Amino acid sequence: MLTLFCSVTEPKKTPKKAFLHNMARNSVLFLVVAFLALSSICQSAIFNPVSESHRSAALELFSTTDGSFGSLEQTYEALNTFAVLGIEKIPDIRKSSCPSITETLWSTSSSLVDLFHALKVNGMLKCELKDEAFGGIASRLKDSLNDANSLLDFYYAVGGLVLIKDQTSEVDVHLADADKIFRSIKALSQSDGRWRYSSNNPESSNNAAGIALETLAGVLSLASSEIDHSLIATAKTDILKLFDGIEKYDDGACYFDEKLVDARGHQGPLSASSSIVRGISAFAAATSESLNLPGEKILGLAKYFLGIGVPGSAKDLGSVPLILSLPATVLSVTRKDQPKVRVSTVLGSAAPPLSVKLMQIFTSGSKDASVIDKELKFDPENSVHVLETLPPNVDAGNYIFSFEIIFNDPEHKKSYVTGGRTKVPIHVTGVIKMEHSEITVLDSDLGSIEMQKKLDLPGENAVALSANHLQKLRLSFSLTTPLGHLFKPHQAFLKLRHESGVEHIFVVGSSGKKFEIILDFLGLVEKFFYLSGKYEIQLTVGDSVMENSFLQPLGHIELDLPDAPEKAARPPLQPMDPYSRYGPKAEITHIFRTPDKRPPRELSLAFLGLVFLPFFGFLAGLIYLRANLKNLPKSIVPATFATLFHFGIAAVLLLYALFWFKLDLFTTLKALGFLGMFLMFVGHKTLSHLASASSKLKSA
Repeated sequence: MLTLFCSVTEPKKTPKKAFLHNMARNSVLFLVVAFLALSSICQSAIFNPVSESHRSAALELFSTTDGSFGSLEQTYEALNTFAVLGIEKIPDIRKSSCPSITETLWSTSSSLVDLFHALKVNGMLKCELKDEAFGGIASRLKDSLNDANSLLDFYYAVGGLVLIKDQTSEVDVHLADADKIFRSIKALSQSDGRWRYSSNNPESSNNAAGIALETLAGVLSLASSEIDHSLIATAKTDILKLFDGIEKYDDGACYFDEKLVDARGHQGPLSASSSIVRGISAFAAATSESLNLPGEKILGLAKYFLGIGVPGSAKDLGSVPLILSLPATVLSVTRKDQPKVRVSTVLGSAAPPLSVKLMQIFTSGSKDASVIDKELKFDPENSVHVLETLPPNVDAGNYIFSFEIIFNDPEHKKSYVTGGRTKVPIHVTGVIKMEHSEITVLDSDLGSIEMQKKLDLPGENAVALSANHLQKLRLSFSLTTPLGHLFKPHQAFLKLRHESGVEHIFVVGSSGKKFEIILDFLGLVEKFFYLSGKYEIQLTVGDSVMENSFLQPLGHIELDLPDAPEKAARPPLQPMDPYSRYGPKAEITHIFRTPDKRPPRELSLAFLGLVFLPFFGFLAGLIYLRANLKNLPKSIVPATFATLFHFGIAAVLLLYALFWFKLDLFTTLKALGFLGMFLMFVGHKTLSHLASASSKLKSA
């Protein structure tokens, strides 16, 4: 018996709608094939159940605008998505959608596609519709079957009748000529199991095959009398032929590819595979006969769908798959982490009472496995199964743990499917111990030790060595895992960097139980470009399972190498650091000269007196000339301008004083400009008044 659960993906008639539909639906919903009876001996795909992140993505993808999701097609997609993912808090769209449904169903100009989607949405919203509306629609759909000339015409008409059958029992939707309709649809099938969209289109399609099988299933459910058994047998043969052309990945995942590109656009393998599985599911439900599908390919389809992401609804399952997942697949043997296993349905709901056993542990890259057969302890508070301690043979490295689910009640095997043993890759890390670390300068001829320094790895080191071209440099250390086994890291490099920036990197190899590298400077003089001087020493040891990986400077070595021959290779030009070229420059510090010695105080005061002496002479001159204020205007307006003029002169003198003590030249000139314009205005008014008064006096 083929058991599967799916979300419906409708065929499209325009490229734009097809693209948007497939993008939305395929990213959130798709079919998932469950397991056959032989799934108990197969190994299931590893994936996680639906989480809040999937539900959040769906709510973000399907958002309302003015209380509506848009068209009826988009509304059905949103509602079906929310139902599949178990989203309960959804916007209330009945007020906006039910009137649209009613208008579409009562309108005589509505197309088959519009009627189909309106019935789809009504099946979910349960809008209040009279049986007369369903009766009129059923009559239109039956009449359209007589004039149908393409697969999609049959699909929408038959699908609409099936929806009416599910929503009301008061309308007769049975087909008296079901045999004739079945044969008309079957005429579009091809010898390879694929179908054509119409008799005018010679191209066959896997996606069309799924649509055709779903349509045939609808005809079987609407038939008023039994369909000719030979027609059903022929359709079953077409289904088996489809599996002959199935594609397969290296990991065993199988899928149906879609190569036909027509007015509906390119559907892709996900759409084609889900269409076929949905069609086979509907056909299997409509007929009581067994399809005898190939088990390996069905499981391959399951791996393909489950490896993509979010599964569909499990409401229609004959058997519900259980998902075994690990919250963490990276464990530390140093911290003594405990492996935890969570078992749930694909939608994240609780699993029935069961136990989980760790059956085998495979070492990555090896076919050898150690048999464990240990049951995990169930933690009811966190709903996880916990392995209290790692097996004693698990050290830092990569492993594959093989788990098996065992039901406490054998009757649950009829309702749930476990998929056999589940293999999970586990990454075990740990702190690697470093011992016998030393760096030595050796004599090239005798091999005697000239200079030796102990190293603290991965601690701080600052060794200072010196050598010439007739000597050697040896670096050695040993690495052991937390369980005391020899550890070989993924990376072990020794780097020497000359003070000119030229770098030389060497791989540190393993010899026996330790890692060792010997640099013979006599053979490396050309590689070092005969550059004598100071070389910084840096050691890098790292691995993905090594918790204390490091990149650490060890110190430096002074090398005395012979002079370079004339034809020797020159060191490459080092790239200039753009930061040093275009970055901020060093701050320039300027030291002013020491100020000159000031004169005595008495001399300064005498000079001040000399400065004020002309001012007193000016006052004496005014007195001698008998200066007076008799010409100061007496009327209010001219007197005001004359007063402002004198205040302006005083302001200019004050501005000069401020310039001397505080203000800069630009500020002083700006203020002087405004004062100059002010003085020009009030001075002109004052002089005009004086000139007018003088002319009147002369004429009198």
